[in-house]
Amino acid sequence: MTTTAAAESALVVPVPEAELAVGSWRERLDPSCVAGMPAHITVLFPFAAPPMIDEALVSELDALLGDVSAFEFELAGVRWFDDDVVWVEPKPLEPFRRLTELVVKRWPEFQPYSGIHTEVVPHLTVAQDCPLPEMQAAADAIAAALPIPSRADRIWLMVGEQEPASWEMRAEFPLVT
Repeated sequence: MTTTAAAESALVVPVPEAELAVGSWRERLDPSCVAGMPAHITVLFPFAAPPMIDEALVSELDALLGDVSAFEFELAGVRWFDDDVVWVEPKPLEPFRRLTELVVKRWPEFQPYSGIHTEVVPHLTVAQDCPLPEMQAAADAIAAALPIPSRADRIWLMVGEQEPASWEMRAEFPLVT
């Protein structure tokens, strides 16, 4: 991937257990999937600009996340942000919120979603800004596959842009098992 001014980074918890239920819907209805982002729950987006990501930053992230314990969760319910976004809710929410708080405490210049939202809502996006009937079909199909037991045992630093197949994992941070 060529780093450009439009490139961004994100810290995410990958959720491969969700792919069977959400993968085909995300491929059609979530632009981040087309851009190469796997099924995930965001810890922090946006994070550091890609040119800032060097060995020192990766080492600092590794040290910060190195004491965080892995945890079990389940994808428990389908939810909506207005009529614009279909998402799946992880339960419990608190471990994800604590991860975000931990990273933001260290790097307060990187606020979740650039500070647009007052509350951090951990979620796995399925569809956004698509025709409502398609989003409803996705919501119904995914709801029938829930709950999905999952385990957060690593965090990925992803770098990419809103171009097809541009997102890639830059670093992986295992959580304590």
